[in-house]
Amino acid sequence: MNRIKSMIVFGTRPEAIKLAPVIRALESDERFDVRVAVTGQHREMLDQVLDVFGIRPHHDLNLMRHGQTPGDIVTGVLKDLDPILESERPDIVLVHGDTISTFAASLASFFRKVPVAHVEAGLRTDDPYDPFPEEMDRRLTGVLAHVHFAPTPRAKANLLSENVEPERIYLTGNTVVDALLGTVRDEYVFDDPSLEAAVSSGRRILLVTTHRRENLGEPMRRIYRAFRELVDAFDDVEIVFAVHKNPAVRKLAEEMLGGVERIRLIEPPGYREFVHLLAASTLVLTDSGGLQEEAPSLGKPVLVLRETTERPEGVEAGTSVRVGTQTERIVRTAASLLTDPDAYGAMAKAVNPYGDGEASTRVKEALLHTFEMGPRPADFRPFSTEKPMLQRPN
Repeated sequence: MNRIKSMIVFGTRPEAIKLAPVIRALESDERFDVRVAVTGQHREMLDQVLDVFGIRPHHDLNLMRHGQTPGDIVTGVLKDLDPILESERPDIVLVHGDTISTFAASLASFFRKVPVAHVEAGLRTDDPYDPFPEEMDRRLTGVLAHVHFAPTPRAKANLLSENVEPERIYLTGNTVVDALLGTVRDEYVFDDPSLEAAVSSGRRILLVTTHRRENLGEPMRRIYRAFRELVDAFDDVEIVFAVHKNPAVRKLAEEMLGGVERIRLIEPPGYREFVHLLAASTLVLTDSGGLQEEAPSLGKPVLVLRETTERPEGVEAGTSVRVGTQTERIVRTAASLLTDPDAYGAMAKAVNPYGDGEASTRVKEALLHTFEMGPRPADFRPFSTEKPMLQRPN
């Protein structure tokens, strides 16, 4: 039997989380020969996720360098991935999302005339500089890709509007929901005593992350002022802030929030700890894309701390609200959810438009269809009248 030689290339923590269930799905099927190559520009955070999911890369470019630029990563991937592609000769290369390594790996594959499959394809803000450089990373990868795995109908529509042939687009749902539902468990005890103390305190937890380049400076100052106002206004609230590794984010967080009562600044937890912190939270305030997709699976309302989002489906479905970076609006919206059970319940019970836990199976079936080894998979159908799976696996 001919096997599909598939190389999966990624370099950051979010990519690893979202591709882990894809790797598992392909490795469990004897029709696939799977190779994993990591670019490694987010070394420590990437290695955490590799350990959680038991992923052992066949190739590691180890591109992490202090002060590296996007251009450095592109040139490093083009230089170091090319001989791997030459020696492995994959039938297809899978990349994910919108990172610099996603675009660079796609370009390297194009130069070797290896087809590219783009997981989480078709997300758009229509502003080339917001988010920067992710919007153009994703668009350029879309131009180079042969197969597109769109997570939502809107993402599929974006690709169709850019003249991608319909037969090359597969509507899969988002693989991050697969990863989340395969990880979260009842009766979890945190390894980190600080997190266990926060969860056991009886206070309502606001889970916070910020890292976007476009929010650095005054927008982030306004966001952090809102955090201070919220803990001042609600004495039963504790903010748990997973502080990004970016030195600019860390400096400002320490300056404005360090030592503030009931604001807990923590290192970014490992993935397993983080999803259980999410499960224990009341509300999520974030400029992250992935959290906008994860939180609805556990019934957690999301306040999006951005002026734009490439994930408008959550806003339309009612699982998230785009509050931007203005202090007053952030505080007003969060306070409404913390004081109005009906408003909170409407968001917590909204249907998750992003996934049902079966996206990775659809990706596998789509690859088999692409290589004429199976039927075309049925499309993911969000916005159904029934609530998608929210229960945690045993």
